[in-house]
Amino acid sequence: MLPTNITIREVAKAAGVSVSTVSRVLNDKEDVAPATYARVRQVIEELGYMSSLAAQSMRSHKTHVIGVLITDLSASFSLEIVRGLGLALQALDYDLIIYSSGRMPGSDAAWARKHIIRLNSSITDGLIVIAPATANLPTGGPLVVIDPHEGMELWPSVLSANRAAAQEAVAYLVALGHRRIGFAGGRDGLVSAGQRRLGYLDALAAAEITPEAELIVAGDYSYDAGFAAAQRLLTLAAPPTAVFAANDLAAKGVMDAAHRAGMSVPDDLSVVGFDDIPEAAHFSPRLTTVAQPIHEMASVATTMLVDLIRGRSLPTLHVELPTRLVKRDSCRSPAPKLAAPQQDRSHRSFARARSES
Repeated sequence: MLPTNITIREVAKAAGVSVSTVSRVLNDKEDVAPATYARVRQVIEELGYMSSLAAQSMRSHKTHVIGVLITDLSASFSLEIVRGLGLALQALDYDLIIYSSGRMPGSDAAWARKHIIRLNSSITDGLIVIAPATANLPTGGPLVVIDPHEGMELWPSVLSANRAAAQEAVAYLVALGHRRIGFAGGRDGLVSAGQRRLGYLDALAAAEITPEAELIVAGDYSYDAGFAAAQRLLTLAAPPTAVFAANDLAAKGVMDAAHRAGMSVPDDLSVVGFDDIPEAAHFSPRLTTVAQPIHEMASVATTMLVDLIRGRSLPTLHVELPTRLVKRDSCRSPAPKLAAPQQDRSHRSFARARSES
């Protein structure tokens, strides 16, 4: 059974007031103390309760509109998902409405909850949520998630075979001769990020390489996080000869940090990404990466959502799609070990680059 709508009693309990007080706030009555009014309004926004009322009253009305909630519409992965949704809807009698914000991805769970309910009400017939900031989605309407948050086992979802794909990518680096392989991680809480980390560890285990905590750097799927991860990894006493980045944006950050330090990719550092966004083939060097079937993910999510809207049961709740490793120019066998003076010069160069940035 899917999660259900928030009730007025739950709002009252969360705010520490009576149901009648919540009702008076909803109706903008003047006999509510300002502090109480503000507290109840905050809870209402966090839980998305006002929109859930609209959903309950308007659910029988069909708009033939599908909503998309996405925090960062500027990211290439997100744009490709939206493009895929548009292509999928060309054959269906539905329009698309997109709700986004300028917030950092994953930074505002309350915003996500509020607007998930707002869209999945009288505005739309159903909703596709991309990489949500929370597993707590307070709606009982049709909803499908692309790249789900951890703890969303009850929600229909679409994702790629992240763990197996990450293992294949790191195994490729191992086959080239790399033994010290860094990992620039993804956004904490997303299933994809956790699975890619596990795939990295699986590949090391298969090669009988002991994982080292200093080679694993947390991230958030952003360029800046990838750049920062490289700064940390490449100034280690024994830096990695290769880095697996959890997505292509982070991989670009890793490559740019290496270039700024006077290092060559792939001569001094091999880099593998994940996603195969259109720009990856035009990075310098062209990025070796795991290709997700991004448009297919969008198409499958659309089909699942339309089936839910039309009252059909889903053959499976979670769909995992295969990936493929795209080998380009950002990887090679590790160079022979540098002499100590040369290593010192490389570290000084990196430190100088950081101080000048």
